[in-house]
Amino acid sequence: QVQLVESGGGLVQPGGSLRLSCAASGSIFSINIMAWYRQAPGKQRELVASISSGGSTNYADSVKGRFTISRDNAKNTVYLQMNSLSPEDTAVYYCNADIHPGGSYRYYDYWGQGTQVTVSS
Repeated sequence: QVQLVESGGGLVQPGGSLRLSCAASGSIFSINIMAWYRQAPGKQRELVASISSGGSTNYADSVKGRFTISRDNAKNTVYLQMNSLSPEDTAVYYCNADIHPGGSYRYYDYWGQGTQVTVSS
């Protein structure tokens, strides 16, 4: 059973920083794209950043220059370093990964349970 478990959310003041982590566990053959999405109240879920297995990254315009996505392939873990946070970044952040489970013949799309990030003074 493959699972994604996020950690690192919380309350931070404007201008502050947080680092989110997401670890994939279970029987995993390989992982392709790993990504972070977020969903604010009353809004659609949106892509924040993604990273390929080779390290190529993609960012939403709203977070470019402030957020950095990275991954540790040996640990099946993806990170999101968030700097210069503003109240507009308040949302539930979800980890997403394209995973080829052991014993399977294809990749599947997996989601974490979400972690709340609140930016407020």
